[in-house]
Amino acid sequence: MINWLKRYISLPLLIVMGFLTYVLFFNDNSLKKSIDYAGEIRTLEEKIAQCEDTLRHYEALTKRLDSSPEELERIVREHYHMKRPSEDVYIFD
Repeated sequence: MINWLKRYISLPLLIVMGFLTYVLFFNDNSLKKSIDYAGEIRTLEEKIAQCEDTLRHYEALTKRLDSSPEELERIVREHYHMKRPSEDVYIFD
């Protein structure tokens, strides 16, 4: 057993293995942290896509409200429960 160790395991090999172990597991750029960062990047990219969809929706709504007074009146009546002076509004939940 000792002859096998002397034959195949040398000091340079131990140094290289120690360095690789440090780099892969204990360094600031370790393998685990890299995998965690990749997952976080994926999550943030999904959130960005959702926010861009919301942005496009509100940009289209703004264009419709700027160009159509009927659409503006409908939105104001539905969301803010506003009414004309001669109307009575009843809200049912």
